[in-house]
Amino acid sequence: MTPAALVPWLDYASVLVFALTGALVASRAQLDLVGFIFFATLTGIGGGTVRDVILNRDPVFWVQRPELILLTAGAAVVVFFTAHLFESRYRLIVWLDAFALAVAVPAGVGIALEAGVSPIVVVAMGVVTGTFGGLIRDVVGNELPLVLKQGELYVTATFGGAVIGVALIGLGMPRPVALIFCALVVIALRAGSLLLGWRLPTYRARPPRTDGNNR
Repeated sequence: MTPAALVPWLDYASVLVFALTGALVASRAQLDLVGFIFFATLTGIGGGTVRDVILNRDPVFWVQRPELILLTAGAAVVVFFTAHLFESRYRLIVWLDAFALAVAVPAGVGIALEAGVSPIVVVAMGVVTGTFGGLIRDVVGNELPLVLKQGELYVTATFGGAVIGVALIGLGMPRPVALIFCALVVIALRAGSLLLGWRLPTYRARPPRTDGNNR
């Protein structure tokens, strides 16, 4: 599969899975069907929209492919009628979000590469595409943003995957293969954090010094 053929499919997959998480947040808030569609669409296209605006892509990806809005609406309808079947919706949201990250990050990396921007910007666009949809979802839904959960590998997972993808492409690996490795790194780091408690050291506030040398 060529890079040009792979990236749109990654976009479709990330929009769908993020839309499912948005609809599940709507179910936790006990919204009506229109509220479900709103949350699913906002979450599904949020990260990609921010990415495209930053990269000055015209038109934005879902304007060029309006069937993506139908995809998010369809996901919302499915969740509206099935959310009651899941005992722990939050746990489902967390895991769906992890899989959405694993497809959104390589989608962002691939699209930024097509735009011809620098490797630093490519990594940043991978992170933006992966994190902003979920961040918007959680802020609007009055949920603690997953991106801010103390100690968990979330932004770190997206950053690590994006860096690996860009590095492998720089070393000459075919772009589709490198994007697959990017996805695998993201899901491995996120799953390791959720299942095995993988953490990075976090900042711990210390009381101010009282010896007169506190500057």
